[in-house]
Amino acid sequence: MTPQTTHPILEGGRLGRRSLLTGAGGAAALAATGLLGGADALARPLAGPRAAAAAPKPLDLLRRMIGFDTQNFGEGGKTRAHAEWLKGVWDGAGVPSEIIPTPQPDNVHLIARIKGTSSARPLLLLGHSDVVPVERENWSVDPFAAVVEGGEIYGRGALDMKGANAATVAGLLRHVQQGHRFERDVIVLTDCDEEAGQYGSGWLAENHWDKLDAGMVLTEGGWFLAQSNGRTPMLVTVTRQDKVYFNLDLYASGTATHSSKPIPDSAIVSLSRAVADIGDDLAPVHLTAVTREYFSALARATDDRRLAGAIRLMLGTHSTKVRERAASLVVKYSDYPYLHSALLRTTAAFVIEDAGYKENVIPSEAHVRVNCRGIPGGEKPRDFVARLRKTLRGKDIEVRLGAPEGTSEADYLDQLDETWATAPASLDTPLFHAIERAAQRTYPGAVFSPALFEAGTSLGPWRERGIPGYGVYPYVIDDDQLIGMHGNDERIYVDALERGTDFMYRVFDGFRA
Repeated sequence: MTPQTTHPILEGGRLGRRSLLTGAGGAAALAATGLLGGADALARPLAGPRAAAAAPKPLDLLRRMIGFDTQNFGEGGKTRAHAEWLKGVWDGAGVPSEIIPTPQPDNVHLIARIKGTSSARPLLLLGHSDVVPVERENWSVDPFAAVVEGGEIYGRGALDMKGANAATVAGLLRHVQQGHRFERDVIVLTDCDEEAGQYGSGWLAENHWDKLDAGMVLTEGGWFLAQSNGRTPMLVTVTRQDKVYFNLDLYASGTATHSSKPIPDSAIVSLSRAVADIGDDLAPVHLTAVTREYFSALARATDDRRLAGAIRLMLGTHSTKVRERAASLVVKYSDYPYLHSALLRTTAAFVIEDAGYKENVIPSEAHVRVNCRGIPGGEKPRDFVARLRKTLRGKDIEVRLGAPEGTSEADYLDQLDETWATAPASLDTPLFHAIERAAQRTYPGAVFSPALFEAGTSLGPWRERGIPGYGVYPYVIDDDQLIGMHGNDERIYVDALERGTDFMYRVFDGFRA
């Protein structure tokens, strides 16, 4: 699908709509907005950072990013137009940047590099430009129009993760505009195929590792949570570990026959019953050192005494039954119940279902894909799979592990065991300390904590090489906004984005020469 051909451009001090311009004329038009540092930006050599006329505002950057339709339907997105525009932003600030094409047309990575004053291993900032698809009919606004309404900016990618990219770029370019230098190189990788596809960070690392080699990496992850009022910062987290991602496929078989004469062994009915059974059956609670630290911080941070008490009971008991009951209360009292349930156990989400091919035929087979995410150091994926098979025993349901093509189930379970056993990133690195200081300065009333990310990131190539990776979404969100991630009416608060940019600016303070 080609990128959307319209995006916002400043007109008369207000954001309007105009056709996306390409080539020299389009770049000149974008330069006139101030995001390229003036109309003469294209003529300047890439000589490294310099003091630009003004650093771009994060909201302006985010509106432009949302305006590019970079939907990824499972085989990669079309990110070239977005990358060419963002390259213009870097070029206008005097920061060298490079577009890395992949074998898939218009699916590209963008790497910018701010030279530092020493040979210390670089800091790499990792943000993806592709976004998941939208169900346009279920949005209240155009998902690519970057509508601002009621103090929130709506659009696919507003939260995940073009908002984080905008805060990162705006914070960095504020330093550049002020003439600051960093004591090491700062690499900004805007990658593709994070949401799906074969040419993501893994492909890039295989083919261009020299451009990515770094001492530490920051990407998406940790949430900035609010008190019950939805706006007051409560808990600022940085993730140091991701949950373990794997898929299962459930198959049911039955007799194929004419739809006028249904018989009891319908594949669709059997599968539906199995899905209902699994959907009602939560996996056991598993606490690790990482999640214990997180929930302990949440207990200190919350104004809700019931939530704090339930957390302390959950963390303090040695009884499995008491722990399970306390965990159910934690989820009940939490303003972010689905997040906190996911941090306590292996999750199973039913994401794709298919069966049948004609309305007058009862099909012989039905299938559903289950996306699972396990806690590193908690329940092993192999144990979860075995427990699920035991639950479905005698129900004529086949459970297959979604192993990569050419990989046996045994070998894939071994690979998942290795991921499960991967240690979390160190709490003693310049990047972690910079994030902690920035949190304390930007959100002085909030509690800071390392955390587990309930989802996944592009950090695999760096973690495989022992390079510490961390994650933040640098804006305070409420639960409705969190649910909008990969959903409908995705949005974040405008003032939270601006404050989050201040946070990122202060993170980069930790690397100034």
